[in-house]
Amino acid sequence: MKTIGLLGGMSWESTQTYYRLINEGVKSRLGGLHSAKLVLFSVDFAEIEALQHKGDWPATADILSGAALSVQKAGADFLVIGTNTMHKVAPEIGQAIQIPLLHIADATAEVLKRDGVSRVGLLGTRFTMEQAFYRERLEAAGIDVLTPDEPQRDEVHRVIYEELCRGEIRSDSRHAYMDIVSSLSGRGAQAVILGCTEIGLLISQADTDVPLYDTTEIHAAHAVELALAHP
Repeated sequence: MKTIGLLGGMSWESTQTYYRLINEGVKSRLGGLHSAKLVLFSVDFAEIEALQHKGDWPATADILSGAALSVQKAGADFLVIGTNTMHKVAPEIGQAIQIPLLHIADATAEVLKRDGVSRVGLLGTRFTMEQAFYRERLEAAGIDVLTPDEPQRDEVHRVIYEELCRGEIRSDSRHAYMDIVSSLSGRGAQAVILGCTEIGLLISQADTDVPLYDTTEIHAAHAVELALAHP
């Protein structure tokens, strides 16, 4: 079994989901008392969030590249960044380390293509929905990406930072998200990506007939596959 490197804390609410899913995946595959070999570096999200909203992405890249180096030195065979938004600086992090980086958007695109989805709605932070770093990797795989309108994007972003990252789950926010999912479906989305690792804490497939792709689940499953793959 390879050792998974997990760069977490963004937020810790979703990092614990990664940890659970990865270990459940290894146990499911290997049985018995097996669990994942994993190195976790959990950053202080308050520092990262402040830099995000200042637009100081180079400073976030410096922090996360240093953390990724620590994960590498601790013996990880590859790196998983446990957040969608901070894949904005994935190129800088990838250049700082010598181990492979398992990109969350590439993992998601692979599953969408497997399922024949060519037009998808994208929910996430404002950075993920509005900037090109995430969408362009999906489009490079031949997938058309739709995002909510501006007031809807504001609400999706607000709920993530003011509620989900703080562990607060509200039924009114769930209803608001489901209305946005329905709106994206009405515009032609065959499915909707939960493109923030916290969104799966709020909504799930049980809430809608529109197919949902939870990036946390997809990313964790790909990490398990890579960790258990034969050389």
